[in-house]
Amino acid sequence: MHNCSVQLRYNFRLYPTPGQCQALARAFGCARTVFNDRLRCPSPSAESLPG
Repeated sequence: MHNCSVQLRYNFRLYPTPGQCQALARAFGCARTVFNDRLRCPSPSAESLPG
């Protein structure tokens, strides 16, 4: 038997309403803040990793 896998790819665009744009901007802004805060304060366990 042959083991075949098919990979599908979809292309789509979003056209959010003004209210949805505000909600998306707020969500991505919060995610960016959390990410930047995490980069600024590395955990002690990260310092003990090799590399």
